[in-house]
Amino acid sequence: MQNTEEIIRQAEQDCKPMFHKIDEVCLYNQEKVLKAFQDCKVTLSQFAGSSGYGYDDVGKLKLNEVFAHIFHTEDALVSPLITCGTHALSLTLFALLRPNDTFVCVSGEPYDTLHDVIHGENNGSLKEWGVHFDAINLLDDGNFDMPAICSFVKEKQPKLVYIQRSRGYAWRNAISMEQVKEVVQNVKDIAPETIVMVDNCYGEFVDKIEPTDVGADVAVGSLIKNPGGGIAPTGAYIVGTKKCIEQVAFRLTAPSLGVEVGSYIGSYTMFFEGVFLAPHVVAGALKGALLMGKTMERLGYKTSPATNVYPQDIIRSVEFKTKEELIAFVQTIQKVSPVDSFVVPEPWAMPGYTTDVIMAAGTFVQGASIELSCDSPIKAPYIAYMQGGLTYEHIKLAVKYCVNALQNK
Repeated sequence: MQNTEEIIRQAEQDCKPMFHKIDEVCLYNQEKVLKAFQDCKVTLSQFAGSSGYGYDDVGKLKLNEVFAHIFHTEDALVSPLITCGTHALSLTLFALLRPNDTFVCVSGEPYDTLHDVIHGENNGSLKEWGVHFDAINLLDDGNFDMPAICSFVKEKQPKLVYIQRSRGYAWRNAISMEQVKEVVQNVKDIAPETIVMVDNCYGEFVDKIEPTDVGADVAVGSLIKNPGGGIAPTGAYIVGTKKCIEQVAFRLTAPSLGVEVGSYIGSYTMFFEGVFLAPHVVAGALKGALLMGKTMERLGYKTSPATNVYPQDIIRSVEFKTKEELIAFVQTIQKVSPVDSFVVPEPWAMPGYTTDVIMAAGTFVQGASIELSCDSPIKAPYIAYMQGGLTYEHIKLAVKYCVNALQNK
């Protein structure tokens, strides 16, 4: 049996060049966020909550302004009233699409929790509202099938082209900004009015630029992932063109109300502070995911993304030889968590998923995947999807615990 400490020490040494690049991106993004706060003249009085209609909720409006500055967009809608990433994506799709419209996901079928949103029966799905959906799979090398995309856009003139940056439960790299830019340019050349929408979950602050910097009309994400910095207790954001955000606001409240109403009795401090800390927290999560990848490779396991390639999201995929190894890995992530460390996760039929899922999430914010967490569908190939970590040191400890657990199997 190999010495755990020595395995991790060697893996960490291998990570040093990539750590340096992650630090460079972190510093750039930290300055970008700081400048957004300064340009928007954020002040302490804007952290107070409101009640009732929320007409005088200056914190809500200032938070929108800060996010618009960070993502370099015309407008933003950031709200604790949006429950999660899936809710934000569904909200945006229903806001931007109309009966008989077509939209196409050019990164394959979207994440499992959107299946019923798109295809559901007797639940008010997009399908039942007369919206047509198609998917174009990525090529085997993880790149977009640009000939197929261009042909589809030219023939169908879709209202919306949808890109999912992260991998979901697929063995592929996350989508890079260069890839998003290529899609945007090709789509807009053929159909300038087509909306390009990006599911940005797990990808915020990983790179120096975001999808909206390369021409995406709208980007969507959850505040209990990257941009909440591990502090935001709930909520999601939508950033993009003024026209798109206005439609989303009409859908969130009512066409006669838009963003003018909506109160939050709690303090906005955690949302502002969370996005301010987010670049640093994301950098730590990226380093931890890379260390896990290098370490698991030394033990003979396949991991994704490749550890010599700069990551495009905070997720680390690890493929195991058996179901038992997979479950042991996920249970160990729970065991090394600060919250509910004594709980032993088991596979179960989780709402929104098509197969049993095992999930470790001993987090301060329930289900927050910017905190150290891990989940997997129980099916071959047996792949665990680890993400997050509020500190690099915590993830490093998790790596040690996982190596010990697997070597003792």
